[in-house]
Amino acid sequence: MTGEGGLGAPTRETIKWQDPDFSDPEKLDAEMRRVFDICHGCRRCFNLCDSFPRLFDLIDNSANEELHDVKSQDFQPVVEACTLCDMCFMTKCPYVPPHPFALDFPHLMLRHRFANAGKGKSEFVQKQLAEMDRNGAMAVPVSPIVNWASSSKPVRAVMDGALGIDAKATLPKFAGRTFVSAANREPVTVNTAAPAHGKRKAALYATCFVNYNKPETGMAARDVLAHIGVETKVAYPGCCGMPFLEQAELSKVAANAAKVSRELVKLIDEGFDIVALTASCGLMLKFEWALICPDDENVKRVAAATWDIDQYVVDVAKKQGLPDGLTALPEGVTVHLACHARAQNMGPKAAEMLKLIPDTPVDVIERCSGHGGTFGVVKPTHDVAVKVGRPVFRAANTQKRGHIVSDCPLAAQHIFSNTDTPAREPEHPIQIMARAFGLTKD
Repeated sequence: MTGEGGLGAPTRETIKWQDPDFSDPEKLDAEMRRVFDICHGCRRCFNLCDSFPRLFDLIDNSANEELHDVKSQDFQPVVEACTLCDMCFMTKCPYVPPHPFALDFPHLMLRHRFANAGKGKSEFVQKQLAEMDRNGAMAVPVSPIVNWASSSKPVRAVMDGALGIDAKATLPKFAGRTFVSAANREPVTVNTAAPAHGKRKAALYATCFVNYNKPETGMAARDVLAHIGVETKVAYPGCCGMPFLEQAELSKVAANAAKVSRELVKLIDEGFDIVALTASCGLMLKFEWALICPDDENVKRVAAATWDIDQYVVDVAKKQGLPDGLTALPEGVTVHLACHARAQNMGPKAAEMLKLIPDTPVDVIERCSGHGGTFGVVKPTHDVAVKVGRPVFRAANTQKRGHIVSDCPLAAQHIFSNTDTPAREPEHPIQIMARAFGLTKD
């Protein structure tokens, strides 16, 4: 039996969202109380996010400073503050499976949200923000207007009052054309002199954010892989469903997983590795899909074939080697290790990749930025997102590097917007590799 302090890797149980017990009010409340009582006695996670301080304050301010004095309806603020970052599960909690206590705090918060959604207690605006493919398809053709509106103080004031989208939050811009379109219009030539030439093929899973909001990340990934000898193909059958996961719309996650995996396995059959361009999407493909759709063979095959882009470049460097030509970036890089990259249990691949660049200072921040999907955008939680991110902001301001990067584009933007550094813009680590190889146009 594995006990506290054991060295066994954490394991996760499948999310039994189709079981009636999953959303049964009495059984859910009993599990919430079981877990909260264990957390109350431990408190190792007090500084991770706002969920735990809220929980501990509820208990400490109760009549007898015990959980049984806390009303169940008062649990909602604890659930609201969870960003599903997974850091309590992955880095702090000594009671995760295979420990007999079998705690999985993030998935318990997900279960509570799922039960609320089944009762119609979900936020309309946040559900609409989660419709990434619909929103992206509508916004890209009129991106100048959308981007103007997202920066206009009068428009943002209306959005703040009417929609609850905090006027202080920085909203992501939409691109004038998608990554898929840009890649189709601009063919890339594979470097036949690179050591990896003819040995690796990568299908770049575009992800909704890269496809609609930041295609330059995808173009940089494609350019770097081509330069190091990897044949690439761009694929985007649809969103991975992470925004739906945050809203606990698990049937939509399952539908997206089935749709996307059905197309990606065709590329796997052609010998392509699947390479995800953002951390959250990599986590979905590798782990979350399989927990929600444990019997889907396509999902299992995609999970086994998926790489994070930084992880993939590091693997090529180790197994085949990189071509010469990486040049120093003396201005240095602050690299934020995104929570959903850390949750993939693959090590700090962004930092490992960037340290391949000679004579380039690389500072690492290994802490949650506080953003978390819509969490950093909507009024009830924007200020909390800033509060949680302050240690990250302080570190970046102290380091004062010329580049701020994260595998999570929303985290990168959140950090950039709340710091005063020489960095010009928030970037993905792969964009730094493209710059060091001399592949960018700026």
